[in-house]
Amino acid sequence: MAQTAPEQPYYSRVNTFGVLAAYSNDSSHMLLGVAENRRLLNFGAVYSLRLFENHLVNWQYNAEVLPVALESDPVEHTAITLLSPLSTLPTEQVTEIPVSPCKAGSGTYTITFPDEVYKYSYVTTCSRRWTIGEGMSPVGFQWNFRPRHKLQPIVLGHGGYMYSTQPIPVANAGSFNFTLDFGVGLELYQSRTRSVRVDYRYHHISDHYTTELNPGIDNGLFTVTYSFGR
Repeated sequence: MAQTAPEQPYYSRVNTFGVLAAYSNDSSHMLLGVAENRRLLNFGAVYSLRLFENHLVNWQYNAEVLPVALESDPVEHTAITLLSPLSTLPTEQVTEIPVSPCKAGSGTYTITFPDEVYKYSYVTTCSRRWTIGEGMSPVGFQWNFRPRHKLQPIVLGHGGYMYSTQPIPVANAGSFNFTLDFGVGLELYQSRTRSVRVDYRYHHISDHYTTELNPGIDNGLFTVTYSFGR
């Protein structure tokens, strides 16, 4: 009597723990945010709980905690000197964090007030400001497709918050911001309990107009996660 081959078991876990690192080198107006040239660097932990599984999909609750969430803004430094009429006034130093990318340069300009013409020179240089913060995404889901295979396509998304030690992405914005992300990737199982996940996400930061300014930040975030569990 012929025997039936055993059904191929799933590559999945009921409870999953992991550590992650994420980086984005630039921001732009992708969907909601308008602040440009912002960078993100995150380190954190992940927890997932399997909610449903069949031969097509493994649906999981997924939460992330980011004890280290770094955001970088461009900083514009401008030195302004009065050329004429001749003056003993010192050079004025102006520092600001623009919404658009910083542009280094130099030149001259004139102002007439009321009948006197004032001529100035300016020199603009650029640097960066890193702001440390922390974040949490308690609302999130992940879908793994083809769970009987070691290499599985995934779709995921999260909602949460980020708190920073100073306002981002500009001085008149907020230190408390809401976060949203969703993306796609691949998860490779090394064994039935351990895996490595690589994904690319649309990531948004916004204070939802709880402060004077809310330019918002849109990043394409590249994330690597090492996971284990049973």
